[in-house]
Amino acid sequence: MLEFEQQCLGAGVLQTIYDWVTVAIFGALIVLFLHRSTAQEEPQDNIFQYLPACLGCAAANYVGNQGHGAVAFGIIVAVVGYIVYVLKPFNLKF
Repeated sequence: MLEFEQQCLGAGVLQTIYDWVTVAIFGALIVLFLHRSTAQEEPQDNIFQYLPACLGCAAANYVGNQGHGAVAFGIIVAVVGYIVYVLKPFNLKF
């Protein structure tokens, strides 16, 4: 019965390094979005600017879990680069 529940309900979902890294990045995106949406001044970013980073996290996780670690690493680097360049956390200036 426990095996059936694990297979059907997805128990033990965070098993690979790709799971942990992409969930951490996604969590940071959530915190960044919530922080900016509750700020006193008008937000300078749009919710749709977060979509490429979220999709990149999903793609990196999928590719990494399929055994293509180098590709997953490249996607993760691209996602972090996108976040730094487009979303500019910590008021980074470029």
